[in-house]
Amino acid sequence: MKLVLASGSPRRRELLAEAGLRFDVVTPEVEEIVSEALTIRELTTCNATRKAAAVARRLPAAVVVGADTLVALDGRVIGKPADLREATRILKRLSSRTHQVCTAVFICSAARRQASSFCVVSQVQFRALDDAAIDAYLAKIEPLDKAGAYAAQGHGSEIIQQIHGSYTNVVGLPMSETLEALRGFRIIPRATRGAGSGQHLRPPR
Repeated sequence: MKLVLASGSPRRRELLAEAGLRFDVVTPEVEEIVSEALTIRELTTCNATRKAAAVARRLPAAVVVGADTLVALDGRVIGKPADLREATRILKRLSSRTHQVCTAVFICSAARRQASSFCVVSQVQFRALDDAAIDAYLAKIEPLDKAGAYAAQGHGSEIIQQIHGSYTNVVGLPMSETLEALRGFRIIPRATRGAGSGQHLRPPR
């Protein structure tokens, strides 16, 4: 069956491609829900489900993967910054702290009436960041499309001290759990047929 990623995220596309999967990309036309009344798991699960369902309605014969990633500090969800000023404030809040990154994944096939859903949470410890370090980091990335105003890959090692748990989850898609769930839909990456998982990205040291 055709695999479709219901996301415009280049990071998720890269992770699936690195794993050896063939897939199409369809960006879902849905607004992400933001609510202080919901937990990070509830929010990400709701958004991932809505994304996948919107694409599955258009492509019922496909297996559709929807995902949503959010950051939380002290139980409060941190989304994408509205501008560079807010991105700076977010990184100052995260400096020297450990926060949570939660990604929910919803996989479904309308034709099969089959669905799978799960959440993965990683703990991310930031380095101590002064104003100069934050300015230097923000000059190298585009923070406005990233939950928490940062990315684990690329220059992530400049701000991240350590990641406890799934690194690919922090990037945007927990690959070990996603590949296992896709096997239930009989979708197996070319790179994993008799080989490893195909995950070539490496966490910061």
